[in-house]
Amino acid sequence: MAKKNKNDTMEKIVSLCKRRGYVYPSSELYGGLTSCWDYGPLGSELKRNIKTFWWDAMTNRRDDIEGLDAAILMHPEVWKVSGHVDEFVDPMIDCKTCKARFRADKLEECRCGNKPSKTPLECGGELTEARNFNLMFKTFMGPIEDSSATIYMRPETAQGIYVNFLNVKNSSRQKIPFGIAQIGKAFRNEITPGNFIFRTREFEQMEMQYFVHPDEDEKWFEYWREQRWAWYESLGINMSKLRWHEHKDDELAHYAKAAYDIEYEYPFGWQELEGVHNRTDFDLGRHMEATGKDLRYFDERFTEKFLPYIVETSAGCDRTILTCLVDAYDEVEVKGDMRVFLRLSPKIAPIKAAVFPLVKKDGMPEAAKKICAELKKKFKVFYDEAGAVGRRYARQDEAGTPFCLTVDGQTLEDETMTLRDRDTMEQTRMRVEDVIKFLDEKVNG
Repeated sequence: MAKKNKNDTMEKIVSLCKRRGYVYPSSELYGGLTSCWDYGPLGSELKRNIKTFWWDAMTNRRDDIEGLDAAILMHPEVWKVSGHVDEFVDPMIDCKTCKARFRADKLEECRCGNKPSKTPLECGGELTEARNFNLMFKTFMGPIEDSSATIYMRPETAQGIYVNFLNVKNSSRQKIPFGIAQIGKAFRNEITPGNFIFRTREFEQMEMQYFVHPDEDEKWFEYWREQRWAWYESLGINMSKLRWHEHKDDELAHYAKAAYDIEYEYPFGWQELEGVHNRTDFDLGRHMEATGKDLRYFDERFTEKFLPYIVETSAGCDRTILTCLVDAYDEVEVKGDMRVFLRLSPKIAPIKAAVFPLVKKDGMPEAAKKICAELKKKFKVFYDEAGAVGRRYARQDEAGTPFCLTVDGQTLEDETMTLRDRDTMEQTRMRVEDVIKFLDEKVNG
């Protein structure tokens, strides 16, 4: 395999995403909107597959976690009580020379507006004193735009889970320990977003809050660390590029007793992929105090009521997508030409298989289309008859399709076809029913 240059890998991935329909710049027709992105045909399919893979692991295959889809707009008091109005801030500075704004605690990662090769610390521009900048987007509800009508675009999905704790517990009849999972949009007015879809102002979170007895918080905290690590392994991520980062006392959020991040080695360095946090009873305690509603838990197994502790697993869907794309990107020399392979796991690949007729005659297109229609009953497949078969293989390799099926003259005689594996390039003759079983095992096994 060819050695990749970390300096240009991200540029190549961004180019591939635009070329193959994974991710486009938002509003590109009008010049784009900074740090906003649209998911194209393959990107939206990949995103849906990753969310489904997460949802299945968190809810469908478990009896102790319920799903939720809370509203993006919430009562503004929720964000005051949770601490977001006062404490959800980043330190911001301005450069008086280039007029750009930067996070004061991330200056070594930022680039000067006039000298992109230098950081704000190196360019020589005069910097202002740091000041706090609240990351929440504000809007107004109703016809009057004044402070009494101010509401916020949620900066996280977790609060929607906390304020629905009683609703979910009572309606589902769950007993502690149990969890509530949610996938949804969140919005943060980041000072310095960047690195493609790694840090954006509009993003999607995949969060689960697990409610436990305070005496068992450490046990469940370790349990969920193990579960989340195993999930990335099942996703097909190269585990040598993952590591744990423990939050020390000076890094811990005000609500956390303990916190670990799963970090991935991106081309731009080690960065957080997912957080696992012990949030104690901070959130439920604040909401109980503010509303006067009793959020304590009791059943016959315990001698007294208690406020549950919460173990949180919080992953960014968009960041997970980027991780999968970076991890899958590969360049290989094939017969003297440098080829791009996107080695996505069949479990999440947008297209599971492509179907080709060897040539556009002798009944092969008709047979291929019939096979394609049969496979479409269970899988996302793609039909292609344009160009030489080798060129069609190359297009699908770059698009991340794990398997290609070629219909030829022998197919018309014995109803077998050639299945070609993207990663090994091995070819095997199979019947349609065997292909269905094979794909089912690779995609759902």
